[in-house]
Amino acid sequence: MPKRIMVVDDEAKIIKIVEHALKKEGFEVIKAGGGEEALELAAKERPDLVLLDIMMPGMDGFETFQRLKAIMDVPVVILSARSDEIDKVVGFRMGVDDYQTKPFSPTELALRIKAVLRRVGENNVREKDILDFGGLSIDSRSRLLSVGGQKVELTPKEFDLLWLLASSPNRVFTKGQILDLVWDSAYYGDENTVMVHIRRLREKVEEEPSSPKYIKTVWGTGYKFESPR
Repeated sequence: MPKRIMVVDDEAKIIKIVEHALKKEGFEVIKAGGGEEALELAAKERPDLVLLDIMMPGMDGFETFQRLKAIMDVPVVILSARSDEIDKVVGFRMGVDDYQTKPFSPTELALRIKAVLRRVGENNVREKDILDFGGLSIDSRSRLLSVGGQKVELTPKEFDLLWLLASSPNRVFTKGQILDLVWDSAYYGDENTVMVHIRRLREKVEEEPSSPKYIKTVWGTGYKFESPR
């Protein structure tokens, strides 16, 4: 059964371009011209992902996102002409799954949507929402990390990286696989990004970052999360 993508935008031209690109990739497309219509259709049609514009008359994209998340747990990708960093920061802090600015490549947008759906699908097949490793607890629903009973603040990407590793303990991930699964190839193969985030994670997770207990380097290959059990 094809995945159902809801496209929410007040520009008919944009909807037409996106619809064409997504149908070529085998998706079913649901169209909404604004926030109110999107909420009504979402409750009825239960889309697998929502592609959401920010700048719309009446209810804007951020308000639509909040109200949508209140009624269902659905991944959301923002598609907006607003490229200011503050808008992206606000979006990711609210919990959007990806942010694509206009003008955009329809092919790239379809690939980003596939990557988000793949990541969400992997999360859905996992049996636990909370991973507990003694003094280390990771909650995927609230996106919270606790170390020794103390809450530790993580950036969205730091959490995604930690969850990827910890949810598959002892599995080795290459840097390329991590880029694809956590960043959806947005960094075009910049493996230094992975190294920097691993270092920051160790500083927050490990008692001795220079001698990590959990986040191990597999030399010449990548990284793995080693369960102490």
